[in-house]
Amino acid sequence: MYFAALLARTEDGWKASDTELDDVETLSDLADLARESSPEEDTVLVLIEQEDAWFGVVRVDGEEDPRIYVSDAAAAARSAYGELLLTDELLGREPGAADGPDLDELDLDGTEDGESEADDDGDEEGGTGDAVPHSPVGDSEILDDLGIGEKELRTLDAEDALGSIAEALGASEVLETVR
Repeated sequence: MYFAALLARTEDGWKASDTELDDVETLSDLADLARESSPEEDTVLVLIEQEDAWFGVVRVDGEEDPRIYVSDAAAAARSAYGELLLTDELLGREPGAADGPDLDELDLDGTEDGESEADDDGDEEGGTGDAVPHSPVGDSEILDDLGIGEKELRTLDAEDALGSIAEALGASEVLETVR
């Protein structure tokens, strides 16, 4: 189960709308969806949470590149919606790098040198265990100017993070209308 909402900052305060991400295939699609919700090029926050395991915030300010924060990259990586947010840049990978291990470097039959090394790293399925950290990734200062500092954002529990963010923004009532 996931929940996704758009919070658009307007002259009259925050406006919320729930959104379906089924037709969103890329981060660019998500940013376009956010921009469409605010014709005045105001700040739009895309808030996503999945099964109380992780949450993400995407901030779109006009035509600027989206800024992203994900509370637990490894948990998000197991979700189609999380994969939208986990760009190569966000994960510190070379853009366009292949997902997963280089097949030329894998010991697929277990008969080559290095077998014991693979046994030592047995918890890394296919060598990708370190590719996505079990920690927050992205711009932890994404909400600083809106009253939620880096330390506060990093300490939010995925179970109630979106409610806490909305409360700090003064938008909890409008968010609850779309929940």
